Amino acid sequence: MQSSIVSEAKAIENELIAHRRHLHQNPELGFDLPKTTAYVMQQLREYGYAPKAVGKAGISAVIGPDGGKTFLIRGDMDALPMKEETGLPFSSINGKMHACGHDFHTSALLGAAKLLKAHESELKGQVKLMFQPAEEIMDGANDMIAAGILENPHVDAAMAMHVLHDNLGKAGYTRGTGCGSSDVFTIKVKGVGGHGAAPHLNVDPINVACHIQLALQTINSREINPNELIVLTICSIHGGTAANIMPDEAVMQGTIRTMNMDVKAFARQRLIDICEGVCKTFRAECEIDFIGDGIPPMYNDDQLLTDTIRYIDDLLGESTAQPIERMTGSEDFSALSVKVPSVLYWFGTGSTEEGYNYGVHDSRVTFNEEAIHRMAAVYTECAMRWLEEHQ
Repeated sequence: MQSSIVSEAKAIENELIAHRRHLHQNPELGFDLPKTTAYVMQQLREYGYAPKAVGKAGISAVIGPDGGKTFLIRGDMDALPMKEETGLPFSSINGKMHACGHDFHTSALLGAAKLLKAHESELKGQVKLMFQPAEEIMDGANDMIAAGILENPHVDAAMAMHVLHDNLGKAGYTRGTGCGSSDVFTIKVKGVGGHGAAPHLNVDPINVACHIQLALQTINSREINPNELIVLTICSIHGGTAANIMPDEAVMQGTIRTMNMDVKAFARQRLIDICEGVCKTFRAECEIDFIGDGIPPMYNDDQLLTDTIRYIDDLLGESTAQPIERMTGSEDFSALSVKVPSVLYWFGTGSTEEGYNYGVHDSRVTFNEEAIHRMAAVYTECAMRWLEEHQ
């Protein structure tokens, strides 16, 4: 079966690349994915599926006989709000960009859909396809879970892959926590505006924001056990419109990443405490807004990881699956990992040595399209083998 799946995936490679290039030229953001979801729905129907809308912009399709176990495979669909600078002939021209490779993920999952349809009679259970929106804003997986993606049929195991700036074809994994939690926050510091030459008559929100930025760093350096990982980063500060006008407000945005839910909760509360304390010190006020409850760290189920490592190495060659360092970044597939046994792999799509000089979230990033059919084969193989071994 192994060599057959690879050769079958290779045979539809041009079709999968065409999917990818279409999606790449038409990137959409967050939950606002009308063209993307229409395209995916159309392809699934052409492959013989009856896709269903799930949540705000998700899609689900199921294949295989009911009554057995269900294996879920996921591909995310959203892009980033950045202008593409790759110079590729199929570049985006709408000011958005698939700079994180979600066009690869969606195309690979469409490839798996076609391959699974060809092997439908061999399935020993059901495979659920999960096409997910809003991964970049860390909200799409939670939305689909709330809308019932893990039920009807109930999901027994789940798998996702994400592209990585690494050697082509390498499938990286981490035992235990594979990547960090994510809490996205906005801090609005409210002062009193006025003339810049008379600061004593005002309350300077920019000064307060600077003190908050420095004070927040002590959460990591002085309040968390050094054996625990935490990254708290302010990535945006905005305030003011002119050189001589003190603004009423300064706005800060950032994220917290951890590998431990207790540390996550502690850091969220201490951020609130510190912001309110600093603002009180300087006679300012603040509003703090988190996007929901955030997402947990990604936990890779040990037995499922052991099983899928074996499947991948059987499929693509020994040591294709390799351990890598855990990621401090986040992947909202982690929301599934606290509900059902799950695994997340990082699939190499070209290293610097192979001529791919930029990583994800860079406006110049490019990916080796040879990876798409391999990812489709991995999804197909892992789903079929796991169902066969867990009847």
